[in-house]
Amino acid sequence: MKRDYVTSLRRVLAIAPVFAALGGCMTSTPIWDAHFGEAARSVVQAQIIDPQAAEHHPSTQGVDGSAAVSAMRRYDKSFSPAQQQSGNPFVIGIGAGGGSNQ
Repeated sequence: MKRDYVTSLRRVLAIAPVFAALGGCMTSTPIWDAHFGEAARSVVQAQIIDPQAAEHHPSTQGVDGSAAVSAMRRYDKSFSPAQQQSGNPFVIGIGAGGGSNQ
């Protein structure tokens, strides 16, 4: 039994470099590699109806100055942290609110 094991091990060790060399000579997906990204490019092109739309139809309406300033202030304020948090943020659902068990 030991002799069969040694013989089969020698065969595997003799054949393994051949398979390793052949594996390096051939790519596994030559057709897929040639067409890589075509689907994404075609979807992007399908979503573009008119690339020069801004040049053909310029905007004739605008926003007055006070509305623009107000919008920008609200936008900036949305990113500022909250002033103060009331209560413990780690306690959820327990508080002085009116519950169903009174």
